[in-house]
Amino acid sequence: MINTTYLCGLDKADFQKTVDGKQTDLFILKNKKGSELAFTNYGGAVLAMMVPDKNGEYANVIQGHDSIDHVINSPEGYLSVLIGRYGNRIGGAKFELDGKEYPLAVNNGPNNLHGGPTGFHKRVWDAELTGPQSAKLHYLSADGEEGFPGNLDITVTYTLSDEDEFIIDYIATTDKKTLVNLTHHAFFSLSGLATPTPSIENNIVTINADYYTPIDEYSIPTGEIAPVAGTPMDFRTPHTIGCRINDKFQQLEFGTGYDHNYVLNKHEQDALTFAAKCVEPISGRVLEMYTTEPGVQVYTANWHTGFAGWHGATFPARSAICFEAQHFPDTPNKGHFPSCVLKPGETYKQVTIYKFGVEK
Repeated sequence: MINTTYLCGLDKADFQKTVDGKQTDLFILKNKKGSELAFTNYGGAVLAMMVPDKNGEYANVIQGHDSIDHVINSPEGYLSVLIGRYGNRIGGAKFELDGKEYPLAVNNGPNNLHGGPTGFHKRVWDAELTGPQSAKLHYLSADGEEGFPGNLDITVTYTLSDEDEFIIDYIATTDKKTLVNLTHHAFFSLSGLATPTPSIENNIVTINADYYTPIDEYSIPTGEIAPVAGTPMDFRTPHTIGCRINDKFQQLEFGTGYDHNYVLNKHEQDALTFAAKCVEPISGRVLEMYTTEPGVQVYTANWHTGFAGWHGATFPARSAICFEAQHFPDTPNKGHFPSCVLKPGETYKQVTIYKFGVEK
């Protein structure tokens, strides 16, 4: 049902259900400008981000669903959800830690993807509003869950600032040496969700990265850290997504478009710095991304099938773009990549900001 109380039109009754003995619900953050961020505690899935265009017209710019059943049964299981314990791929679905091999679920070709089939995106988080513009989500991932060692205690905070920033703060601790690579898989459609949602090939993108990690045919990094210069991977200056996405370039063929990790330019490890910018020229909407992470996976929704979501909007291939803050894919099997190991007594921290605005 459409609830006219909120711009997003979502209704709490459509999100209240008992799943795995826990209650799911709808949470809506609203800032002083009138923008809204709607999410559910099932997988921390974002359902709507309502922001204005250059004419002040509001639209939903994050792909999501309009009921808890649609979230649970989504044809795209990672649609705008929290991802863990390990975002992106682990090659061969196994890793070694202190001489012990840990086998993982195989759920993407020969690989483990996004923490496995019952990763954090399929879990009911404990959630509470901490104010009109912020919420806290908490989950305790048990030792051995999806094959990963250690009880991992995670708290994620969602904040909607008055500057139309969607701020995600992550904190995690463990009681046993483990791997942690958390991210959020928001699918951004800056033109606004529609039937069908328009292609993002006209989106003008800038990525603050001189290097990226090339992949093999199974989307696992080869281990090389390669310069973007002279390739269709180069977004150091603004380019539309569509101008090179169909080039006969092996990396784009392997990814069926962009689905690659960029090595962000950082002068200081863990500093909160500019990562990427995306402009949708017709609406004038702009997204800027800042993160403390060393990498960002840029994915152009190449595998979308046109399925329906929020209030009947449909999501064809390349109708969204993802900027997933992360450590690099397959890091556990690539010793020279920045480490994802978390030890007892240490605290995993990440801050990622998605800032929305307009250019007239």
